[in-house]
Amino acid sequence: MAQGTSIFKPADKTLSGVRILSVALNLPGPAALMRLADMGAKCIKLEPMPPAGLPKGAPSDPMGLYAPQAYAQLHTRVKVVQADLKSDKGQAQLHKLLAQTDVLLTSFRPSALKKLGMAWADLHAQFPALNLVSIVGSPGAGAEIPGHDLTYLAANGLVNGLTLPATLFADMAGSLQASEAVLKALWQRAKPGRVQGKGVFHEVALEDAAAYLALPRHWGLTSPKGSVGGAHAGYQVYACANGRVAVAALEPHFAARLLEIAGLGSATKTARDPMLTPATKRKLEAFFAGLSRKQINALALAHDLPLLTMT
Repeated sequence: MAQGTSIFKPADKTLSGVRILSVALNLPGPAALMRLADMGAKCIKLEPMPPAGLPKGAPSDPMGLYAPQAYAQLHTRVKVVQADLKSDKGQAQLHKLLAQTDVLLTSFRPSALKKLGMAWADLHAQFPALNLVSIVGSPGAGAEIPGHDLTYLAANGLVNGLTLPATLFADMAGSLQASEAVLKALWQRAKPGRVQGKGVFHEVALEDAAAYLALPRHWGLTSPKGSVGGAHAGYQVYACANGRVAVAALEPHFAARLLEIAGLGSATKTARDPMLTPATKRKLEAFFAGLSRKQINALALAHDLPLLTMT
């Protein structure tokens, strides 16, 4: 994906006419805002003034400093303005924007929001039609406790050994839940049977997002003895002659087809599911070890198998 592009087609106008204001920094808020902008919403991001030493107009979101390419992509369709919300001038600028906003997106702790005049009770009194989606680390009283993606994943058993997770799962899942909360708030404000035009409040906790991602783990699906955690020989990563192959032959017809092309078809006649035996895993290890990525790709195409080779 090229720098500056987004994940949705520009023709998506689902939220055309909806006005979103975000003061959320780092990753979850901007990622949610990117999705909303890609759905056609008019999105404005209000950032603090740049730290001393940076030129006027330079990104003041930490991501703009440590990951400028990611920052650029996140803000492709977002108008970024800057203000000192601790000043009277900044507050006036904020209130002018809020008066024209359908949904405010935040990622500060509740105590910080209160200091900046953005606590829900204060906002709702001044701007009754405004919706607020507040991204926090942990739900309820835990929202004041500092944390990040890694700590929320660790709290839900999603950090193994000393290896960092492959991506920022809690942040990205939280961004999805935040964009979902925006859609929910817009629907609730317009929903028949309630006071029309009254804004609503939604809190999105990144720890809850991590807990949602952890459900397959807690159900046992991805534990070492789970079918997609290592027990099933057809759901594994195997070494091949010049790389690796992700094998996802989980369904019986895929598993039977894989055993057949690997020369293990007779194993299906045993009483126990052959894909759950260590012997089958060892035989598949030997089978894939003798094949190149090109050969495996050809087998996948010819036999309609869910195999993906990697370096």
